[in-house]
Amino acid sequence: MSKIAFVFPGQGAQYVGMGRELYEEHVIAKELFHQANEVLGFDLMNLCFEGSIEELTKTENAQAAILTHSVAAFQVFTQEHKVEPSYLLGHSLGEITALTCAGAIAFKDAVKLVYQRGRLMQDAVAEGVGAMASIQKVDKAIVQQLCQQACVDGKIAVISNYNSPNQVVISGHSEAFVAISEILKNEYEGFVVPLKVSAPFHSPLMNEAVPKFRAELSTYTFHDLKYPVISNVTGLPYESRDVIIENLSNQIVSAVQWQHSVHYIEANGVTTAFEFGPKKVLKNLIKSCTPTIQAYSYDSKEERDLMAQELLTLQAKEIALYPYNLLALIDRCLAVAICTKNNNPSQEEYEIGVLKPYREVKLKQSVHEQEEGRNLTIHDVNEAIHMLQSVFTTKRTPLSERAFRFTNIQQEARVRGVALEIKEQIV
Repeated sequence: MSKIAFVFPGQGAQYVGMGRELYEEHVIAKELFHQANEVLGFDLMNLCFEGSIEELTKTENAQAAILTHSVAAFQVFTQEHKVEPSYLLGHSLGEITALTCAGAIAFKDAVKLVYQRGRLMQDAVAEGVGAMASIQKVDKAIVQQLCQQACVDGKIAVISNYNSPNQVVISGHSEAFVAISEILKNEYEGFVVPLKVSAPFHSPLMNEAVPKFRAELSTYTFHDLKYPVISNVTGLPYESRDVIIENLSNQIVSAVQWQHSVHYIEANGVTTAFEFGPKKVLKNLIKSCTPTIQAYSYDSKEERDLMAQELLTLQAKEIALYPYNLLALIDRCLAVAICTKNNNPSQEEYEIGVLKPYREVKLKQSVHEQEEGRNLTIHDVNEAIHMLQSVFTTKRTPLSERAFRFTNIQQEARVRGVALEIKEQIV
């Protein structure tokens, strides 16, 4: 299938009522909200569904709420559609959500982590001292120059988010923020939109939070990533779980390289993006970054229907190449059967359990090659899988090697856009 990216929003996307529909309609979402309540020790569900926007907007509450909503939407979608993403990327807080959905952070750990992150970020600057605003339709160089000019008498103002060609976000002291906003509106006719956040994130004003958050991160266990996750700091994929602590620590004070991240996945073949979480902020930003990626927001019932239609369209486009993908998987099974070491001295068992099934699959493969893969089905691939299971059993292949071989085949199938149900066959 064509490459799909899953994206996750950051703070500012929260609204009262978020996640209620997921909670009421899906057991897995209900379980996640209850887990979040248990971890936090207060009623996050009530805060999301019918609390006050002022309380929900508090940094520690907003981050935990958005992460929980986003993970719930992700799990409901993948449970329903069985779609494997090529990339995951999140905006600010959303990067932690992406790592959670990639399996690098356990959900309960992630809820606790973002709540602590929010508290540390809020505590770094007293309320009212800092502010953030979205700047639209003003050249980045002009915004950068105004920020530099505003950095006097100990005041700080920086570009904190590079969101799209037409939008950046500034962050810093409130006084500098007001001065820059006035100039942008009066002299450059720019659109200045204050953000619903309670601290100046991704700026040097967050320096105090960095070592404390790094210490917090060091108390968690991180796991290998199931899918590539893009870092906000570099705009490139994580190299491994070993860089999680460093990346997330630096992210607090570093500018979010969202536009660069979108261009990276675009250059690597992504044509569709699905946003999981409240509102549709990232859908709109992706649209502003490039016309080649079609983006949808899962938070909208209408767009959920469009997402389902898009998946059908992508699957239809894949049909033309599908036979060749299946043939390649059969070739892979035959190659593994040949190269696997034989630990069974019985020639009779070898003839029945290895040569006979191998020849049958090889004969079918030859016929399909002459027909350029036409008429191939998943059943044909599963026959090759069954052949390989017989080969492993007869050759007395160690269980660890069998699991390794089948895991590689399943990964190759996913890359080729083929969904194989072979777990039951390899247990």
